Amino acid sequence: MTKRLFRIKPALTATLAVFLLVCSGCVQTPPEHGDDFQSVIQRAKQRVYPALVFLKPIKQHLSGGERTRQQTFGSGVIVSTDGLVVTNSHVAKDATDIKCVLFNREQLPATVVGIDTDTDLALVKLQLPDLHPPLPTVVFGDSDALEEGQFVMALGSPFGFTRSISFGMISCTRRYLAVGPYNLWIQTDAAINPGNSGGPLVNDRGDVIGINTLRSAMGENIGFAIPSNTVTVVLAELREHGEVARSYTGIQFQPVRDFIRDTLLDYDTGVVVAGVDEQSPAASAELKAGDVIVSCNDVPVHGIYLEDLPAVRRRFASLAPGNPVELVIRRNGALMNLKITPAPKQAAEGEGLELEMWNCSAQEISKFRTPTLAYFNPYGVYILGVRRPGNAFQSGVRAGDVILSVDKEPVAGLQSLQDIYRRRTRFKRGQRTALLEIMRNGQRIFLVLDFNADYKAMN
Repeated sequence: MTKRLFRIKPALTATLAVFLLVCSGCVQTPPEHGDDFQSVIQRAKQRVYPALVFLKPIKQHLSGGERTRQQTFGSGVIVSTDGLVVTNSHVAKDATDIKCVLFNREQLPATVVGIDTDTDLALVKLQLPDLHPPLPTVVFGDSDALEEGQFVMALGSPFGFTRSISFGMISCTRRYLAVGPYNLWIQTDAAINPGNSGGPLVNDRGDVIGINTLRSAMGENIGFAIPSNTVTVVLAELREHGEVARSYTGIQFQPVRDFIRDTLLDYDTGVVVAGVDEQSPAASAELKAGDVIVSCNDVPVHGIYLEDLPAVRRRFASLAPGNPVELVIRRNGALMNLKITPAPKQAAEGEGLELEMWNCSAQEISKFRTPTLAYFNPYGVYILGVRRPGNAFQSGVRAGDVILSVDKEPVAGLQSLQDIYRRRTRFKRGQRTALLEIMRNGQRIFLVLDFNADYKAMN
């Protein structure tokens, strides 16, 4: 069947566009006299475009058993006249070199100021030459004031195509996702694709009301942005401290009225303890799964619905490490008091170690990064990646193996493994072997690592 194309008369275009926007509730405020859809877009674009940044990080990875470098793309916006740029942590993380292209096509290097993987936000600093004029910046709007149906634009560099705009509306203002434990998400049907990450989600006034971060691979026009109110709080911490310090309790939370699990408790306040991490402050305090936390330091805890959980997690993460906290809990219908002492939260990511002559890489165990390994081995070092072919692989070493000792020398952390490795690299060729004691699937195994072959020379 032949498709027929219909053309609307130019004189009707503006009227029809504004009519559709107003009827659907897309425009936050009624357009001023004489405004049409095109002028709304242009006005918003002109406020944000000059502060839009195209990021070109070169990332370093160790997961394949050796250091590899990869060119990636992302987006960001300038938030200070001296060159601070907000983007996603998955854009800036592991970057050894970052080049940024500004609105005027000026290319400048940048360095990482701070990263917060829990909210997927990062702050980088443009390296401005002397006497460089002040840079244009964006204005953040109030994401708590958003409503479904409002018009938004997603700006960025999808697939490396610089300065692209897609538009749509807000589908949901408070979407709960399993990723990002400390914030809700803005859902939008504006197209968000790889490369848009870190770019701004903008309302019709040109205010940045979110940072584009995720899209659903399961459907069309389902994208997610970090709310601007979350962004401004995290950026203040990154700017001052380079990180967001949080405490760790080991409590897994569940709402009082959990419609997904069909668990509906008849309480008007509190939050349910879904689980307690082994060897955690909560476990030491004898908190148990099924308990309902009613208050924390005499302040009521409100975790009735799923959308309330990020705020509950933020509250417990903000507790001062080392200071005991008074909890009132409900267990088996009775109220009781417990004391819990939060601990500092370890970094979810850390520097890996390349063992070049062994043709593998290693990483420290973390209950946040590798919870399964940490359950059996709370501390230590594991094999992050193994090169194929390579000495470690040929000797039977596999990714996920926990290194307990090398030639009977205990391996307590990356530094001790690095010291052991460096001493063994001085062995003469033909004598380069090491006895590894590893833990694999709960069993201790001894392997002789022969690293006499030079696999780099073979390439």
